[in-house]
Amino acid sequence: RAAAYEALERYALAYVDYKTALQVDCSVQAAHDGVNRMTKALLEKDGVNWRQKLPPIPAVPISAQTRWSTPSARAPGANTPATPPQGEPDRTAAGMERARTLKEEGNELVKKGNHRKAVEKYSESLKLNQECATYTNRALCYLALKQYKEAAQDCTEALKLDPKNVKALYRRAQALKELKDYKSSIADIKSLLKTEPKNTAALRLLQELNRA
Repeated sequence: RAAAYEALERYALAYVDYKTALQVDCSVQAAHDGVNRMTKALLEKDGVNWRQKLPPIPAVPISAQTRWSTPSARAPGANTPATPPQGEPDRTAAGMERARTLKEEGNELVKKGNHRKAVEKYSESLKLNQECATYTNRALCYLALKQYKEAAQDCTEALKLDPKNVKALYRRAQALKELKDYKSSIADIKSLLKTEPKNTAALRLLQELNRA
């Protein structure tokens, strides 16, 4: 449906559908690409305040997000919840819900300026569910704590999940700048500007890098 809306140039509705699809399965590359295309189109159409004109994005229930990992009814032991192998993310509904709660607790701690404690919450959340936003949030904390290598590493993990993620590219560029890897930092900013050519924070950082 998102692709149909896109073909009809109804970009806001297409954006909402692509984002909804990613809530169901964040590994769908076509949906990531669609979000990036719609972001660019809406930015050009409505300017920097384009998000304010979007219809609400529906929240996908946890049960729908995790249905692909539910054991088959015919499988032996289907009535007992599957325990993930040691070190593997817990993709059961309970595990995903716990991951989301931990991420939200981390977000609240960031608002209070408690970045160190927020890192702990995000780290617990990532053990249960490796989500792009949790990596970029933890990277933000690492930047605040001046742990630049860790920040860059988290952004790299986020970019494995979403190769054009604007926050991950921007925060990795910030971290690499502090690590004096100016060439790589500039490369990240240029990649970001392909998606959001009018991103003022990125343009400002690029100016600073060119002077460095």
